Order: sequence, then C-alpha cells, then structure tokens
Amino acid sequence: MKILITGVCGFVGSALAECLLERVEGVRVAGIDNLMRSGVETNRMRIERLGVEFIHGDLRSASDIANLPACDWVIEAAANPSVLAGLSGAGSSRRLFEHNLAALGNVLEYCREQKAGLLLLSSSRVYSIPALAAIPLRVHDQAFAVDPAAPLPVGLTMDGIGVDFSTAAPLSLYGATKLASEIIALEYGAAFHFPVWITRCGVLTGAGQFGTPAQGIFAFWVNAHLRRRSIHYIGFNGTGYQTRDAFHPRDLAALLVTQMRTARSDGQRVYTAGGGPSNAMSLAQLTAWCDERFGCHSPAVDPEPRMYDIPWVAMDNTRAAKDFGWQIEISLPTILEGIAQHAYNHPDWLEVSHV
Repeated sequence: MKILITGVCGFVGSALAECLLERVEGVRVAGIDNLMRSGVETNRMRIERLGVEFIHGDLRSASDIANLPACDWVIEAAANPSVLAGLSGAGSSRRLFEHNLAALGNVLEYCREQKAGLLLLSSSRVYSIPALAAIPLRVHDQAFAVDPAAPLPVGLTMDGIGVDFSTAAPLSLYGATKLASEIIALEYGAAFHFPVWITRCGVLTGAGQFGTPAQGIFAFWVNAHLRRRSIHYIGFNGTGYQTRDAFHPRDLAALLVTQMRTARSDGQRVYTAGGGPSNAMSLAQLTAWCDERFGCHSPAVDPEPRMYDIPWVAMDNTRAAKDFGWQIEISLPTILEGIAQHAYNHPDWLEVSHV
C-alpha cells in the first residue's frame, strides 16, 4: 500500500508518517510539504531518514500536484492550523482560503485521477461559536466542565461533542474553511467513487510540536513556562478555566489505519476523535502541572475576551469506538511528560518555532 501525506513535515504529518511505517507492514509513505513553516526542516530530515519519499511542493500549485507519485490513500494534514487565521495580524483571509480550500481542490482532483481514498483531518472548530458558548458549564477543580444537571443540546453528551452538534455560522473564518472542506470532499468522493473518511480532531499534541499558541497550546505553554517566557490567561475573567481535550498523533494513526482497512461504502463518513473529557485540561490546571514540574511561574491576566475564544471543547469518541474499536491509549499526563522532556532537551525550541 502507498500512502501520500500532505503537510508531511508538520508535527502531525511527520508523526503520522512515522507511525504508519511502524504499524502497516509493507507500506510505502510519500509526503509533500512547502516547508514554509519555521522548524519543519528538522522534521523533513527525520522522516527522510525513516524512508519517507519527500516531495517539495505547494498544494496551491496544480503543477506541483501533477508531479506527485501514484498512491492508494491520501492523508490530508496540510492546513493553516490557527483559529485566528485570516484576521488582522494572523495572515490574510485570502491566504487562508488558498491554503485550506483552493489547495484541497487540487488534492481532490489528484484523488479523482488516481482513484485514491482520502482521509481528511478536520477540526473541532467546525462547530457553531454561539452554540459552543451556550453549553451549560460548571467550574470543577479550576476547569470548566459540562454541567451534568443541565439539559444538553443536540450533539452533546457527557462523553463530549459529537458529529450532530450545531455547525451553524458563525464558526470563525478558519472553521468555515474546514467545514467547507468536509462538504466538498464528501461530494467529490460520491461523484467520482473514491472513499472519503473525515475525522474532526480535538487538540493534537506531543513532544516535538512547534511551540506556538496557534500550532499547539499545550506544547507552547510547557515550553514557555519552563523558559519563564510570557504566558497569559486571556478572557473568561482571567481565570484560565478554558478547557480543551488533547490526544497524540499515534492514537490518531491507529484510527486512520482502521479506516483505511474498512471496506464499508455507505453510512457515516464523519467522525469525532480526541482526548474526550477524561483527557482534557484547563490552562489553570496546566499551569499547576508546570508549577509542580518546573517551579512557579504565574501567567499574566488579560480578562478581555478575544474573538473566536470558547470556554470548553472535548470530543466524543463513542462512535469511533463503536464502528472501529478505537480508543485513546496515551494519557494526557504521559503526553505532557513527553513534551517536558523534549523541552529540557531542546532549550532553543521556542526560537526554532519563532516565538
């Protein structure tokens, strides 16, 4: 089997490449990346040593796509990862559109021509911001959590947010591009008869993730706390109670492998996957973890709300567990220990990431 990974030199793309080579016997992995992000050269060298066929190219260029080798599956891991993308100071809205939608059009044409299946990595940010903000929450142990005594909206259970939760606008510019990507990918698959699986991911994180808030808040917070850099509780009255679930790309790889091996041609094609409520943590809890690990370092407080910020997100894994037998194996404390060890071993990581 031949697998092509887009954005292969990013944290997620490179981690998936490594995991697939370990998990799938006889697999050949190729990947394309434009190498425009800070720090990705280190991942390129690592995956090439592992035997990944690397192609330097830009998915926005149809001619670059035309030179790609044939494959059986494409893992679409290339996108602008920041929910603030397209806003002033976070890159232009045109650039966001080009990276997250125009580039996908070229990838889908490649899948059509090759009859290759598509595994599209989507996001928890495809959901309605007003609906997310209206989730009934309580404060428990310095973190927001779903209130078990309150009536819950469609698509939300105590296991987390599922596929049926509201995707009504506004979502954010970034979230809109990801939701549109899902729709057009499903339409291409149906029209041209190639399989499409879509996974709406919670926060993917782990050792070696670039230390910027936009690319990975857990990795950034650990690295910045250790180096005594500036960190901030933004919005939510400056409490740091905002909470996210997190999981490791190795766990995601296990789900993707199972999806590729599933021959089902109908039924549900969109799934949610993440750490779930049991693998979730607030910024305040993360700070406490870092204080214990590295010594005290207090965040600054900025109580003013920021556009697109939401208090709580944790993905519901029950359908993925039911249909694919998939479950999280790497706990959040284990992930954080890995990030901390990497931070100790790479004192210049924030500079590599241009923070």
